[in-house]
Amino acid sequence: MPTKTLQIPTPDGLADAFAAFPDDDDGGSTPHPGVLLYTDAFGVRPVLASMAQELAGHGYYVLVPNLYYRHGPAPVIELPAHIGEDVRPAVIGQLMPLIDAHTTERALRDADAYLTFLAAQPEVSTGPSAVIGYCVGVGLALRTAAAHPGQVAAVAGFHPGFLVTDAPDSPHRVLDGLTAEVHLGLSEHDMRPEAIAALNGALDAAGATYTTEIYPGTIHGYTMSDTDAFNSAGLQRHWARLLPLLARTLADGRGAGA
Repeated sequence: MPTKTLQIPTPDGLADAFAAFPDDDDGGSTPHPGVLLYTDAFGVRPVLASMAQELAGHGYYVLVPNLYYRHGPAPVIELPAHIGEDVRPAVIGQLMPLIDAHTTERALRDADAYLTFLAAQPEVSTGPSAVIGYCVGVGLALRTAAAHPGQVAAVAGFHPGFLVTDAPDSPHRVLDGLTAEVHLGLSEHDMRPEAIAALNGALDAAGATYTTEIYPGTIHGYTMSDTDAFNSAGLQRHWARLLPLLARTLADGRGAGA
């Protein structure tokens, strides 16, 4: 799939990003539905580029911004080729200050900039987009969709973190404006039963169409093949849930060649 690196204008500076899109016979003139992809905590790296390219092969323009652009271009810290359990705590320790600095206010400013940029790309068709998130990106995806109900038709989130907290702006407390269809694929230990019940209650209160599913035999991070958490069956289940969701919700935005 064709790819490009991009700079997204935001109120806080330029966010570096990666995009993948279909390799059409017409040289790329056929527009395709847009998908905004929020990475996991480890950020933009080859495994995310590969996943974006695989998704693009199904007929989507996939935009993957560097969540930590305020701290420098991706990768903002040195990442090993494989993030094993022996190095994971140290890597997360380096990243936590960046995650903590990514406040709700910053996230919402970024979301507006990302969606505006995505819609303006010549390879992107008119109509709503979808937002996908992994790990910390799931909360960002839900916030984005709730803040932009006319622009986001679908949200998919996998092995989420921090969706139900005591904070007044916890993701589960800000879903009132949500109109997107939602699928959440949890690992077996991502959320306690009472947290899942609170999240489902918030989605019900918002009137959302959603599924919350625990993927059997998985642990947090199961989609990421460059980590010890990777689970091949979990990744395939992720594609089996994600692709039909996008096909249902973004069909009207497909170009003639999609």
